[in-house]
Amino acid sequence: MKKLLCYRIHDDAPAIVPAAAERAWMNATRQHFAYRCLPLTIANSMGWEILCPITISAEWNGGPELDDLTVNCSDPALVKRFAQSHFGHGILTFQTHYLFRTQRAAALWVRGSPNSPKDGIAPLEGIVETDWLNFTFTMNWIFTRPGRVTFEKDEPFCFITPFGYHGLDRLIPEIMPISANRELARAYKNYEKLRRNFNKKLAENDPETGQKGWQKWYLRGEHPSGDPGNPRHISKLRLAMPRLTKAKESKATPPRGPRTRRRRSSVAGRSD
Repeated sequence: MKKLLCYRIHDDAPAIVPAAAERAWMNATRQHFAYRCLPLTIANSMGWEILCPITISAEWNGGPELDDLTVNCSDPALVKRFAQSHFGHGILTFQTHYLFRTQRAAALWVRGSPNSPKDGIAPLEGIVETDWLNFTFTMNWIFTRPGRVTFEKDEPFCFITPFGYHGLDRLIPEIMPISANRELARAYKNYEKLRRNFNKKLAENDPETGQKGWQKWYLRGEHPSGDPGNPRHISKLRLAMPRLTKAKESKATPPRGPRTRRRRSSVAGRSD
């Protein structure tokens, strides 16, 4: 998967930027300990964010009708093109103003920014087959209670991650006792012993253990035994900034999806 084509529908379409690993609530933790969880920080940056071009406020009174949710900003004409009450039931709908194309068998996971809770409203996630889609999709948020929320200018309202979506339905999870894999069972018991001893010393305020803070095995991509793990282990992710391509340079026909698949509407919401 080498390209994510972002066809801009309008010249003033929202900016798309690589997602950052940082989160305000993670910065606020003691000694920034939340960043010790590498899977958390990698998830934060595993995609691109679409940013609000304006500050908007939305208010929901708890009713199911379209008029029960109102959207406002300093430019009423602009906000109607960008965010509105389209489905009712406290759902706030954003227009991306892009038509995305991925390569064959690759889709977009469309959602809110990972590990970025927003009080009073939650993002609705969707898997969109962008390897064949020739119309746009919307990003939707649902109010969790009646109230008012604000999306600031340049705040991400949509997070997109390309991924290969074919074959998952053929994957069969298999449950078995860990004793079925002797080598893995021995490795786990070694980890369990080392981890238990480390936590015991940490609770006893052992100076050397306290200075280490945590054991860093996953961060370094190694096993507790000291053996290397996956050589392609990711400890930091830096995605590319989208580049602007002139229209005359973009004449290639977008890739087509599998001919045997029946075309379906996007679960993230149609805007056609």
